[in-house]
Amino acid sequence: MAGLIDATSLQALLGTPELVIVDCRFDLAAPESGRHAYSQGHIPGARYADLNRDLSGPIAPHTGRHPLPAPADFAVTLRELGVTADSQIVAYDGANGAFAARFWWLARWLGHSRVAVLDGGIAAWVAAGGALETGDAATASSATASAATASGATASGAAPRPAFDAWLTTRQVIAALADGRSVLVDARAPERYSGQIEPLDPVAGHVPSARNYPFSWNLGANQRFLPAAELRSRWLEFLGTTAPADVIAMCGSGVTACHNLLALEVAGLSGGKLYAGSWSEWILDPTRGIAKGGTP
Repeated sequence: MAGLIDATSLQALLGTPELVIVDCRFDLAAPESGRHAYSQGHIPGARYADLNRDLSGPIAPHTGRHPLPAPADFAVTLRELGVTADSQIVAYDGANGAFAARFWWLARWLGHSRVAVLDGGIAAWVAAGGALETGDAATASSATASAATASGATASGAAPRPAFDAWLTTRQVIAALADGRSVLVDARAPERYSGQIEPLDPVAGHVPSARNYPFSWNLGANQRFLPAAELRSRWLEFLGTTAPADVIAMCGSGVTACHNLLALEVAGLSGGKLYAGSWSEWILDPTRGIAKGGTP
């Protein structure tokens, strides 16, 4: 299960004690729509994780729109979702995996290797004849969550041990680009990368020297990931002589960049880093360069 699981395989896992299913549906333009969709129908046993409240930390003057949560805070979130050290986690969203990939990356960041994204999301689940249930799932009590936060404990009772080298600050990105070896890969749509439109951030354009690989290129017409061999071929052609470990993935706020990192993992090209702040953090300092135009 190299980062992805199909609906049929997930159906076979239902009812196993180690399975934890996480619904990550979200809409940047309508933040409450994901939770509403969850209550209207979700994969049986799934818990809901909200991008703003659960998969991001508080926004500060120096951060982008979706800063990483503090490791101890996300450890509490995992505990509330029922995750233990032995869990097999499956995250899903509406279809394309953009938000589920953020959960996948965060869980991996905290050391959970048994985590996968449902290929095709809940749409693929329904298409495969999967049942849905309605209503909200129970979560850990606030008292339990507060105690876990105070102790810094993870779901398994140990202190979280995040891989701090898995992501880069803006200062580290600037330094990495200066050495001429790293490649900054922007996952946003071409029209946002080029600065033609910008629906979410106050400044349009892209980081100078960044290259555009829209996360949608990882998907087929059915909104499912391309076969691993095809992903590998496409990414190797795009990267040329750049090693996977020298890839720095970015987007608008560090969310869909995780989709490209997941695709690289599926393709057997792991090792890339996340620019967590991404474009929405880059533009906070007007002295940083801004480029427009260009094609993927």
